[in-house]
Amino acid sequence: MTITATDSDGVRSAPGTALRALWSARTWRATTHLVTGLLIGLASFVGVFLLVAATFTLAPTLVGAVLSMALLLVVNRALTALQRSRFAAFLNLQIQRPAAPVTGEPFVRRTLRGLGAGSTWRQLGYHVLAGVFGVLAGAIAIAVWSAGLTFPLAFLYTQAWGGISLAAGAASTVTGLVLLFAAPWIVRTLAMADAAIAQALLSAESTEELTHRVVTLAASREGVVDAADTERRRIERDLHDGAQQRLTSLAMNLGIARASLADAPEPARDVIAQAHDEAKHALVELRDVVRGMHPAVLDDRGLDAALSGLAARSPVPVRLDVQMPERAAREVEAVAYFVVSEALTNATTHAHASSIDVRVKFERDRLQVTVTDDGNGGADPARGTGLDGLRKRVSSVDGTLHISSPPGGPTTLTAEMPCAL
Repeated sequence: MTITATDSDGVRSAPGTALRALWSARTWRATTHLVTGLLIGLASFVGVFLLVAATFTLAPTLVGAVLSMALLLVVNRALTALQRSRFAAFLNLQIQRPAAPVTGEPFVRRTLRGLGAGSTWRQLGYHVLAGVFGVLAGAIAIAVWSAGLTFPLAFLYTQAWGGISLAAGAASTVTGLVLLFAAPWIVRTLAMADAAIAQALLSAESTEELTHRVVTLAASREGVVDAADTERRRIERDLHDGAQQRLTSLAMNLGIARASLADAPEPARDVIAQAHDEAKHALVELRDVVRGMHPAVLDDRGLDAALSGLAARSPVPVRLDVQMPERAAREVEAVAYFVVSEALTNATTHAHASSIDVRVKFERDRLQVTVTDDGNGGADPARGTGLDGLRKRVSSVDGTLHISSPPGGPTTLTAEMPCAL
């Protein structure tokens, strides 16, 4: 039979591939992976089993069961991190990590959330399975390599010391060589099976990732809203205690000068009078800015008193109806105040209304704010009347803003927000 070049290459490559596999880095990384998996799998199986047993044993005490479950979650995360590092180090496999728990949660809630997560039970399942499959796979790897390395030498040892027969020795040698050359493929197959199981049980599911992202974004958004509100309070306090006091003092001094310098030349009296009027106008504008940023009465006396102040300062008559049996969250009250403030400004400046109705009430654990005016209507958030920014501010506290403003009026603005964040 004539052997072509391709066949010859194939004949020569098969033994070469088998020999190269014996000292291949991939083979020995897979072997090390399985051996370490035996040790870690045995330890994880024992640890998880003991903690689960302790949880059921301490169930009547409740506190002991909660502490045992919390310790189980901690051990589970530690073992999962150790297993992921093992796959990354020896198999170069990066397993997607489930989302980290939300920080700042109470201990009991965090424990219950961890127990309710599907990833927790998949991880525990892998650690239990690692005590069976991991130990078995590691034992097979050790046995195959041990038999492959020792069986071929057994014949020489026994012949030197007058041992087994030639046939038995030959069989031992052949068996050892077969196992030796098969060992790389056996350990690689076992490592691939372990990787497939780990990918299924230790990685995160898309639904859990999305859920965690929603929770995290909600928490971060709440922090941003709170930080912005705190910053507004600080600026309001600084303006009130600093620039506003200085302007008040300046206006008073100019008023005294205006009254006491009645015999001064007329140009000088005109300049002083003009400066006095400008100082008073600047003081009024600064007070409006400070009040618009965050009114102090909102913190001290609540939304009803703050809205009463808005209604009293409005140049258009305002009918105010506030039905709040209890106070809402601080951020929600601030947003409700700004909704009414912006609506009154738009009704006065753009709609030329002659009367405005403001109603605030609790509606199914939500704060509902409705502002209606009899102006000319046609309010459009795209026209830059501040409604688009108002809608974003309402959405920052999980609220919704609806605007009904047909041409000719009336205009009705309704904001609904959760009473608590």
